[in-house]
Amino acid sequence: MQRKSYFYGMKNILIKNKKVRILIALIIVVAALFFTLYPKFRISGSLDEVAVADSAGVEEIVFKYGIPVDEYDVMYGIVQPNRNLSYILSSHGVSLRSVHEISEKAKDVFNVRKIRSGQAYAVFSKPDSTHAVRYFVYEENPRTYVVFDLLGDKGVYRGENPVEWRQKQVKGKVESSLWLAMQKQETSPMLAVVLSNIYGWSIDFFSLNKDDEFRVIYEQEYVDGKELDSFNILAASFKYSDSLYYAIPFEQNGEKLYYGATGESLEGVFLKAPLDFYRITSRFTNSRFHPVLRRYRAHHGVDYAAPTGTPVYAIADGKVIAKGYQAKGGGNYVKIRHNSVYQSTYMHLSRFAKGLKVGSQVKQKEVIGYVGSTGLSTGPHLDFRVYENGKPINPLLIKSQPKKSVSKENMPRFTAVRDSLAGLLSQMDTVQTKEADVVPQTIITQ
Repeated sequence: MQRKSYFYGMKNILIKNKKVRILIALIIVVAALFFTLYPKFRISGSLDEVAVADSAGVEEIVFKYGIPVDEYDVMYGIVQPNRNLSYILSSHGVSLRSVHEISEKAKDVFNVRKIRSGQAYAVFSKPDSTHAVRYFVYEENPRTYVVFDLLGDKGVYRGENPVEWRQKQVKGKVESSLWLAMQKQETSPMLAVVLSNIYGWSIDFFSLNKDDEFRVIYEQEYVDGKELDSFNILAASFKYSDSLYYAIPFEQNGEKLYYGATGESLEGVFLKAPLDFYRITSRFTNSRFHPVLRRYRAHHGVDYAAPTGTPVYAIADGKVIAKGYQAKGGGNYVKIRHNSVYQSTYMHLSRFAKGLKVGSQVKQKEVIGYVGSTGLSTGPHLDFRVYENGKPINPLLIKSQPKKSVSKENMPRFTAVRDSLAGLLSQMDTVQTKEADVVPQTIITQ
């Protein structure tokens, strides 16, 4: 009995030890797996954190026109003369049926017949064996573009390129013209046109003197890092004929205008000139040698040389009282009555503004026609004349009273703005164009 009991006892111990051995073996296997795989889990987790926290090492997706360019083969081009949407797309393998469908889709968004030569476009094609065109993008101008989606539902939509405004400043002296002075300072000469519009009622930019000085703090528009000829004048001063003229932007009664140092509006009753910034070839005189008739006669006007097609403006509000053609005289001409005292006449026009007719009411700076060489003329120019109580007067000598002034209640606020901007202009000590970060935008929006 004892031997039997001993036998059964030893058997139980062996069974228990076997279970223990199996349990221990399982524990060892699990532990080995844990320590083998744990570093991978830890590394994988840390990589995820890096991808989220710091994307410097991750390839950035580049978009153009809102389209990921890396997903397509992209071809950029310029619309050539006599080329239309059908020609461009067909040359990239798009069927005429697809061109027709996309043109129909575009009707409510963009007239495909208005695609003009010289404008940029881009074709996005699939990078596979089909090389099928997915998108065609047409740039209307540097700011806006039209996207034609040639697959799927053939959608057409407009988009806008990112725009930024950069502050700059320029200072210089006039040697022959403001246009050339701007070029000398490596600044867009179109800024001269903007200044001539602001000062058009007080400074005759066709009669600038040598050493007249200008100082301008302004913003210029950029698209994709490229500068455009769009400007916002933040402050300006112009030394003209020993007088200093300020242009201080100031808002009152919901309207922002430019004012002089004493608070008078720079916007006057009459413009100094009826077109932008071109040279005078003949002045008001009682005896001028006529280049066509070859004899001396009175010239009661001012001739402005300008390229054919240059816009011509009404110098003040008024009513068109005559419009016609003089074969042996002024060619295409327009005459405007401004009030009971003053009338103005514009001659040798290549064409009239669309819709202009006798009886039309026109606003100051409204385009009434375009420079030409019709009638007795040897080249494109504008013969501009002004009459006071029916008698011709020298247009360059018109005294233009300001339209508006800063109100008495707004004068303290205007004075603070003027002093701040005048101080910044006086601090400009360089004649080179440079980035200007010294003009807080809040100064001019008060």
